[in-house]
Amino acid sequence: MPTYEYECTHCGHSFERFQKITDQALDKCPKCEKKVRRLIGSGAGIIFKGSGFYATDYRKPSASSSEKPSSPCQKGDGCKTCPHSK
Repeated sequence: MPTYEYECTHCGHSFERFQKITDQALDKCPKCEKKVRRLIGSGAGIIFKGSGFYATDYRKPSASSSEKPSSPCQKGDGCKTCPHSK
């Protein structure tokens, strides 16, 4: 549920309320019972935790580590896929 911020137009009291999106906006201050207005707050940003959806779902597949040598081969290693073996 989102957190909505309110401020009283009479006494200046500000407060927050957890409400469903479909709930009606509050109209009375809990302190003085006068009119309140809902503020446009920054709200909570989206927080991505863990390995992340990008790394697991949307990233283009890269060459696997088994296809790339971990270190450059040296002449005489017996590698058959590089120019050093010729």
